Amino acid sequence: MISDISIDTKPSRRIFTLFFGTYIATNIYMSQKKLYLTIMTSSIILIFFMEFLYIQNPYFIKNINDRLIDTAFVIRGEQKTDDRIVIVDIDEKSLQKLGQWPWSRNKIAIILNNLASAGAAIIGLDMVFAEKDNSSPVNIAKEANISLKNLPDFDKILAQTLSNTPTILGFTFDFEKEIKKSPPPVNAIYIEIAKTDSQSLPVAKGVISNIPIFQQNAFSGGSFNTIPDNDGIIRSVPMLISYDESIYPSLSFEILRALSGEKKVKVLYNENGVESIEFANFDIPVNSQGKLFINFRGHKHAYPYLSAYDIYKNDFNKKDIDGKIILIGTSAAGLLDLRATPFDSVYPGVEVHANAIDNILNGDFITDNPSLDITLTMFFIIVAVAATALILTFIPPIAAFSLIVSLLAFEAVFYYKMLFEERMVLSGVYIFLSTIVSTFVFTFVKVYFENRQKEMIAKKFAKKVSPQVAAQLLQNQKDIFSAAEQEITIFFSDIRNFTAISESFENPKILIDYLNTYMSPMSEIIISYEGTIDKYIGDAVMAYWNAPLKTKNHADKAVSCALKQIRELKKLNKTLQKKNFPPINIGIGIHTGNAIVGEMGSEGRSDYTVIGDSVNLGSRIEGLCKTYGAKILISDKTKKQLSLNYKIREVDIVQVKGKNQAIKLYEVLGEGDFNENEKEQNRLYDYAKRLYKEARFKEAYKLFEKANGIKEDKLFELYMNRCEALQKKNLKEFDAVHRFTTK
Repeated sequence: MISDISIDTKPSRRIFTLFFGTYIATNIYMSQKKLYLTIMTSSIILIFFMEFLYIQNPYFIKNINDRLIDTAFVIRGEQKTDDRIVIVDIDEKSLQKLGQWPWSRNKIAIILNNLASAGAAIIGLDMVFAEKDNSSPVNIAKEANISLKNLPDFDKILAQTLSNTPTILGFTFDFEKEIKKSPPPVNAIYIEIAKTDSQSLPVAKGVISNIPIFQQNAFSGGSFNTIPDNDGIIRSVPMLISYDESIYPSLSFEILRALSGEKKVKVLYNENGVESIEFANFDIPVNSQGKLFINFRGHKHAYPYLSAYDIYKNDFNKKDIDGKIILIGTSAAGLLDLRATPFDSVYPGVEVHANAIDNILNGDFITDNPSLDITLTMFFIIVAVAATALILTFIPPIAAFSLIVSLLAFEAVFYYKMLFEERMVLSGVYIFLSTIVSTFVFTFVKVYFENRQKEMIAKKFAKKVSPQVAAQLLQNQKDIFSAAEQEITIFFSDIRNFTAISESFENPKILIDYLNTYMSPMSEIIISYEGTIDKYIGDAVMAYWNAPLKTKNHADKAVSCALKQIRELKKLNKTLQKKNFPPINIGIGIHTGNAIVGEMGSEGRSDYTVIGDSVNLGSRIEGLCKTYGAKILISDKTKKQLSLNYKIREVDIVQVKGKNQAIKLYEVLGEGDFNENEKEQNRLYDYAKRLYKEARFKEAYKLFEKANGIKEDKLFELYMNRCEALQKKNLKEFDAVHRFTTK
């Protein structure tokens, strides 16, 4: 007989369930602690790794980030341009009509004069006149040693024109070779504020400037350097360049400074380098190297283009020039002033300057500020990793995938809005990369732990349930171990007189083999009927149905399993008899009721089991098999759930020790219907039981005796003995409940 395996449940079921529910929830949390700790540790490592990667900013990742910027520009599309900016284009038509480049300087002078006469506010030349004009008649005569007076000097003609027109000359710096030529004049005072010795604007090694006669007569000058990023695409232009310990403006910057008439320019520094450039009413945000990130308006030819030939021939509408900022450059492929931008792989260099002027004029800047970028990008790396960790840890896989996609979409929208609404360049690739890398890492961690969980489940249930049930458990891992109160059918079996049997074996190993010979087929039968083996308690077996997976007709399956075991035991005893081993007789108790089902124990040492009043009662019912001489006893709650046809008879109404409520016990004798002899015997037995319950003990005794005469049965003898004993007692009340005072 099995001793109690559960606590007494005198408190209410609700308190009982709450207590163990809390216990199991704590146990589950502890079992998940390693997963959470691993993900938390991985998150911290990932954050540090991504931020380290961001600080290093390797070329291949920077290139991806730059491409993201380009893509964002293309998605945004065309923007309205400032109509105060006009480009005079040395186009294919002009080259065809006026000859190959370079043109004689008198032709340039005619173009400048016509523009000035039409009311151009200022003219910027995206070109440099670094050598004398060899096509000038005076230079040709000198070369031929011909002395002629009053020959035209095209350089002087252009110089005179420069002195009479608002023209800004162009020049270019060289950052690799030391080209020593006369530096262009500096027409403003540049004041550097909060600069340190380690900070500087881009420093040029050489300069290709205009010949002195032009520099002396021109209104001003600016560099037309456009420095592409490593991938060859222009995204920013330097506003100021340092050369020979002086600061020189870009063409676009100088055009606007000259228009403003301001002579003082402030260059403000912060801890990262240059922060902004101020003059007049303009405050230009630049990056640490003094470069302006260009907010490109769109594809090439976004600004009005006029052919240089039409200007030369004075064949244009003066309204298109009056009061406008004029940039003279080229779109002709042969002159090699074509660049790549986010919008086009072939883009006139002069239009880059037009975009820069447009941005400054309208204050329409996109700030490429390293300090803000570092702060915000590092913050959003943390957010991206943390959000991904939470999603993949606590959200089911399909929903988690959708949320990760949504998170990436949100990051894309956020990145786009930061670029074009907040006007700020962020290293968005690191935010996206943080989410993507985190997804792979956390998915790997979760899969690893889920596989370990599957292994643990498989190991835990390998000898408890059938392979089919185990497979279903692995597919439905969620909440397998969570504590829950549910209805189960509990099964206890025990070998009769096992103590005496064990003492008959001198060799313990033979005893173990003997016991295993019995346990193995009995366990297989339980598993074949979809039962779950809870534990082996010496010679006893505890099992249950309807957990961990729901089982239809679980009461029927438990009873059918018990009958199958009794039949198989007969075959087994024949085998044991041949080996001169003692036969085995068992008693089986079955009860259906609610119990707490889940993982129980301590951290690191626990088991999936059932506890509760129903489990205790199942154990007591099995113990009563010996009392009533029955092989299978079931409770009335089990009987009510049976749907198959069995040979069943009522045994008794009992109140076991420690329980206040009486239950009916039934004996299961087999499957199907009783035969005629059995029916007659049961008819007598049922009638005798009715008399017994009415306290008509003398009459009942005779019927029990008569039933026992058909076929001897320990149950009938038990009632005969009770009737004899009860006749001697002068009972005033009798409820037919037999109360057990021992377990």
